[in-house]
Parts: sequence; C-alpha cells; structure tokens
Amino acid sequence: MRTTAAVAVVLCALCILAVAGAAVAGETIGVVRTASGDVTVTRGEKTLPAAPGFKIMVGDTLCTGREGSLGLILRDDSSLSIGPGSCLILRSFLFSPAEGKFDLVARITRGTMAYLSGLIGKLAPEKARFETPTATIGIRGTRFAVKVVEPSAR
Repeated sequence: MRTTAAVAVVLCALCILAVAGAAVAGETIGVVRTASGDVTVTRGEKTLPAAPGFKIMVGDTLCTGREGSLGLILRDDSSLSIGPGSCLILRSFLFSPAEGKFDLVARITRGTMAYLSGLIGKLAPEKARFETPTATIGIRGTRFAVKVVEPSAR
C-alpha cells in the first residue's frame, strides 16, 4: 500500500512539473503594438494574422508583406520595428531581473528592422544579440537599424 501511495505522489509531482514547464514554454514575451498591411506570425505549423494586441512567444517568426510593417514591445520594454518584406525569428528571450538572468536573440533573414533597447540592452548588453545571414550584431548602444538584402537582390 505504501508503494502505491509513493508512486502516486511521484506521478503527481511529475505532472505538476510538466504543466509548469509547458506554461514557461508558452510564455508571452511581448505584444504587437502596430501592424499594417500583410503581417503574419508563424508559430509551429500555424500561420496567424498579426494585429495590435497579438501576444508574441519565443520561436515565433514575424513576417511582413511588400506593403506591411510591424511594431512590437517586448517584456523588457525593448521596441522592434519591422519594415516591408521582412522576416524575423525570435529565437530566445529571458527576462528575470530578480535572478539576474537575461537573454535576447533574434534572427532577421530579410528586410529591415529597427531596435530600441529595453532593460536587457541596458542591464546586460552582452546578452542581447541579433543575427543576420552574414553577421551578428551585439548591443553596444541603445538603438540600431539593419537592412538584410537577399544575395540575388544586391
């Protein structure tokens, strides 16, 4: 009887940990503030239209059409603006100031993007990184803009 109770307690604890892990994995890291034209967010296998108020999560791919633009605010108060014909993947985001844990990694594969740093860029600039197909941008100031041109368009 004691073995059955111990197994039940262990299974219950594992279920609680699984649910807690899933909540962290699906945590909102930001929100769309402005969207115009054709703007989509691809999350896993789903492609969803982005509109103001849409919640952004780690792993989301944000894309704009030829006439599209997107503005978003991340939880650390960073601002990202994405111009027409652009695609950006939010690869990693961790903002836990109480524990001193910070991380921001985004990859822009095409188009234009402007960044205005929030608290991660100010408190731990070495933890904020933006990747392009040919270079990595480290944060040394509070703002920058980048344009990624596909090789055939140069």
